[in-house]
Amino acid sequence: MKILHVIPSISPARGGTSRAVIDMVHALLDRGIDVEIATTNDDGDNLLDVTLGTLTLYDRIPTYFFSRFSPPLPALREFAFSGAFTTWLFQNIAKYDAIHVHALFSYTSTVAMTIARFKKIPYLTTPHGLLCEWSLEQSQQKKQTYLKLIERSNLDRAQAIHLTCQQEQDDVLALKFKSPTFVLPLALTEIPAQIPDAAKLLRQNLNCPTDEPIILFLSRLHYKKGLDYLIPALGKLRDRRFTFVVAGSGTPAYEAEIHSLLVASGIEDRTQMIGFVEGEQKDLLIQGADLFALTSHSENFGISVLEALVVGTPVLVTPGVGLATIVREHHLGYVAELDIEAITQALDRYLSDPARSKVMGKHARQFALENYNWDKIAIDLVRVYRSLV
Repeated sequence: MKILHVIPSISPARGGTSRAVIDMVHALLDRGIDVEIATTNDDGDNLLDVTLGTLTLYDRIPTYFFSRFSPPLPALREFAFSGAFTTWLFQNIAKYDAIHVHALFSYTSTVAMTIARFKKIPYLTTPHGLLCEWSLEQSQQKKQTYLKLIERSNLDRAQAIHLTCQQEQDDVLALKFKSPTFVLPLALTEIPAQIPDAAKLLRQNLNCPTDEPIILFLSRLHYKKGLDYLIPALGKLRDRRFTFVVAGSGTPAYEAEIHSLLVASGIEDRTQMIGFVEGEQKDLLIQGADLFALTSHSENFGISVLEALVVGTPVLVTPGVGLATIVREHHLGYVAELDIEAITQALDRYLSDPARSKVMGKHARQFALENYNWDKIAIDLVRVYRSLV
């Protein structure tokens, strides 16, 4: 069985979706499934320095990269048009038993489903939250038109629509597609090694007192992530001790907006904006922090939340984060409405009872390791592929 995964970009700049797809493919390869990726050389505003048009190894995965059309207009770059990808897929799609398409409202995903329909190759799609209610409300007219004229036909003819949490499935069922849906969560391929004395090392790196509470935001800097709620909430707790760490990057304009919000909220002097992080630096941040906060409008799953849970760091999330229901039901952290006052109260509970948070963290690690591992999830995904072919 040979499966092709299609995604507009697997650049780290594109955040959790890219990481989730890479981890998924690793898990399938580990189970002996013949899997390849076809994508573009998109790297946000830049282009990846990769070999184009031929099979190459990227993060140990057999991958085809194709040139992305890169005009000055950001919206057109985001669409990830690639004529070379179209030609290659049309000529080679019959080599695959099934196509797994990731993301929507992008040229590569749309044309992959269209060609699969024309060539009668079974395909399934994972929207990665792009069919959630909040997501569809953004650029509403453009997305609704695109969905009606182009994407609905592709989705109606998919053999299945893969969703990653119950909340996402509820949103998609309301759209009344003809294709069946199923829920299968995401996971992490590699669990980071525990860093001895992570809390001490992180405070040394940040030049903080050894007992300073550290609240971490680690994600792409985008208005979707709700920093305009989290930062004012922290500003209401200026009489409490804490250091706020913002790890991630965004557009220069949005980063400047965040800096202004920190100043206005009175916490600029206790905030460290450290930019995009990965590898050991990222592991140290997540393991050394006391609380991981993601007060997002919408996250179909929340890979970064899972990364925190699996190393024993409790989380503060809002209901728009796909894992929020799990966090609430299994006491893995705090769930607050997307409201400044509600988030302030949750932060105050954490700061008032750090011992309880440590207990939450230990429980979170055990729960995440038992329930979110690719060994279990990949078996179910392989069953889905076999049913398709």
